[in-house]
Amino acid sequence: MLKAQFKKYILKFKIPSGTSRGVLTEKPSWFIKVFKDSDPDIFGIGECGPIEGLSRDPINTFDEKLKELCEKMNIHQTVDLDEFPSIQFGLEMALKDLENKGNRKLFQNKFTKNEKDIKINGLIWMGEYAFMSKQIQKKLEDGFHCIKVKIGSLNFKDELNLLKQIRKNYKSTELELRVDANGAYSSTDISYILSELAKLDIHSIEQPIAINQWNEMKNLCKDSPIPIALDEELIKPYTKKQKENLLQYIDPQYIVLKPSMLGGFKETEEWINLAQKNNKGWWITSALESNIGLNAIAQFCGNFKNKLPQGLGTGGLYVNNFDSPLVITNQYLSHDKNKKWNLNQLVFNDN
Repeated sequence: MLKAQFKKYILKFKIPSGTSRGVLTEKPSWFIKVFKDSDPDIFGIGECGPIEGLSRDPINTFDEKLKELCEKMNIHQTVDLDEFPSIQFGLEMALKDLENKGNRKLFQNKFTKNEKDIKINGLIWMGEYAFMSKQIQKKLEDGFHCIKVKIGSLNFKDELNLLKQIRKNYKSTELELRVDANGAYSSTDISYILSELAKLDIHSIEQPIAINQWNEMKNLCKDSPIPIALDEELIKPYTKKQKENLLQYIDPQYIVLKPSMLGGFKETEEWINLAQKNNKGWWITSALESNIGLNAIAQFCGNFKNKLPQGLGTGGLYVNNFDSPLVITNQYLSHDKNKKWNLNQLVFNDN
């Protein structure tokens, strides 16, 4: 018989990290532990990591839903998780881990066998000009050839000057520049912003305007001088047909996929299949998970032959993350089979 427990854990940022929604100093995640009562020493772990204000999970009833899930799993009953995509992902992750003997190796592919690394982008957090400039310099020193700069919190002229300075020192053949607006700009300002960014050989801009403006976004994707990637636009619950309608109507150049926001591996893979069917580029991004969630997402990435840099460079954000086999070296994320997991700080109690 399957048993389940959950635990809330507060991840602490090493440095306060800025987004268009404010500055983050900590990030709560909930972890699900699944095991058979006949062999409790072998267990699967899944991470449920909603981001308040971005995920569609109702945070105020999150603990209640996890408690309900664990109670019903313990008596072989199911729970409706349609409104809780991050719990859906955490459960899928935990069950996949248990299915593979509970060693945090969810998939068998070249990444998990340490035969092929995943190219990733370096993430630059929002903040004052000097802070962002320092981050960029560090990423370049670390060997990144693709960086993603979050924009939309500073005065655009200041952000533009920062990007100009980068491009002055590094040509587009040397450094790929992505920007992520998180829907920060108005539809009236965005044309000017896109035209200025285009002068700097920007690879793409993620979610330039807020969600639910399909007509405006469709026109932007048609006329924009730089490619547009949909991100938050994908987080709403969609049927397969609605997903395809979105891709065909808005017609973006790229989509950005966050498994914890979309509801897990199956939902993400459906987006990937539809993107490829409709000739759209895509990449996968973690959403501030600990190394437990990041590990699962990276292993899932290893199932695909995608040459674009993925957004999986968040493993070093926290002072109290979990020791794992994940290693970043010169813009590549690898799975070092000689490194071990340490989950000692994650203690589960009966819920």
